[in-house]
Amino acid sequence: MKTVLKLEEAALFVLGIFLFNSLNFEWWWFLALILAPDLSMLGYVFGDKSGAFSYNVFHHKGVAILIYILGFYFNIEVVQLAGIILFSHSALDRIFGYGLKYEKGFKYTHLGEIGK
Repeated sequence: MKTVLKLEEAALFVLGIFLFNSLNFEWWWFLALILAPDLSMLGYVFGDKSGAFSYNVFHHKGVAILIYILGFYFNIEVVQLAGIILFSHSALDRIFGYGLKYEKGFKYTHLGEIGK
């Protein structure tokens, strides 16, 4: 089952690339920004609860989809780009086993404990 979930996330990552291709940005923007959502880990400087909150906001696919839809509705490509990057990054993280965080520490995720 774990392989099926990784394949699903890989397909979602490809969907993100497909959506990015519909925008008027050079390809290097995707490569330059794909790791930007990990800056949300800086929230852990203020503790596990703040860190989990900031990480989860930037890694929640529902938030990413909402941002993309708002950008699409208002025809603002940079907002669409933000949604695509957040969505694609989250899919990529899930492929590698990094899920949404629990408040008890960075290594505790909805996909299981990291490093086990």
